[in-house]
Amino acid sequence: MHWYVDVLKKYATFSGRAGRPEFWMFTLISVVISIVLAVLDMVLGTDPLLGTVYSLAVLLPSLAVGARRLHDTDRSGWWLLISLIPIVGFIVLVIFWASAGKPHANAYGPTPQEVPAH
Repeated sequence: MHWYVDVLKKYATFSGRAGRPEFWMFTLISVVISIVLAVLDMVLGTDPLLGTVYSLAVLLPSLAVGARRLHDTDRSGWWLLISLIPIVGFIVLVIFWASAGKPHANAYGPTPQEVPAH
């Protein structure tokens, strides 16, 4: 759960690097929360109100952790724009996110394992 909270603490931090656990655990927890909110929306009859509010609340942290994950693979955060290409763009992005990070410091900073925990 600390990965989720850590990403929220870095709400709009697009610099630095994010390891695979940080990115994928944040993504997993966000998907689970979205599913729970979708069920609540159906039960309460509020259309997608709760889900929409949540999606807007985590939009910036999601983009930021996605960019930091790309930095870990030594790619620019601008690669997030490839997701605008239907289907293929998202597949390429998932492959980049799933790739192992560079084991050494790069232009975006030290490896996520070298960064001291706060």
